[in-house]
Amino acid sequence: MTSSEVTDWPARIALVLAMLALIGVALAGMRAGWKRRQRRQSTIPAPPLQPPSDVAFTHAAEGLYVGASRAGDWLDRVAVHGLGVRSKATIHLGSAGVWIERAGAPSVWLPRADIAGVRLDSGLAGTVRGPGSVMVFTWASTDGPIELGFRPAHAADHGIVLDGLVAAGLTVDGDGS
Repeated sequence: MTSSEVTDWPARIALVLAMLALIGVALAGMRAGWKRRQRRQSTIPAPPLQPPSDVAFTHAAEGLYVGASRAGDWLDRVAVHGLGVRSKATIHLGSAGVWIERAGAPSVWLPRADIAGVRLDSGLAGTVRGPGSVMVFTWASTDGPIELGFRPAHAADHGIVLDGLVAAGLTVDGDGS
């Protein structure tokens, strides 16, 4: 009695190579789309990376930098200057502005004069969290308003950030629903 061939190796190898080619085409398409988005958003200015050395901060909290999108379109993630990269961050608040110090991505300094508004929301840049858990800062850039999202890591830090915003003279809008 002879055993029959269990696997047709040439067909299996061809299918694996076809699948790898399909994955490669999908990744190349995603990269091309991201590059096209960066070209389309090239007029968005880079925010300052650090606050002036004489700025004092009164409140700080760790959390997640959710990302950035054009104001009014929470799905239009900003791809330039690293603003669309989700990362762990520490937010520092003071009367001069808000500094989002990011790990593994460029930090963002928003001077008080450039903050057009702050609101509580449930998401930003394609990310949805619990109601009122994301603090959305509207940055009045020269290319139009950009919204940047920050979500405190711990529930207790949520109050610390809100207190820091009030101390900085910023009004927080929305109930997050």
